[in-house]
Amino acid sequence: MRLRRADLKISQEKLAELCGLHRTYIGAVERSERNISIDNIEKISTALGMGITVILSE
Repeated sequence: MRLRRADLKISQEKLAELCGLHRTYIGAVERSERNISIDNIEKISTALGMGITVILSE
């Protein structure tokens, strides 16, 4: 997720805005500090233009 976000040159803040989530939540997910619901996985994968299975496999 972090690599894809970096490839797209999107900040955590911008990704959070696109997903409707909080910036600190995005950061915590990237650092594996938070568990993530399937609903939020879908929001993030849509914002990054990735399939859910790609995010889950990483």
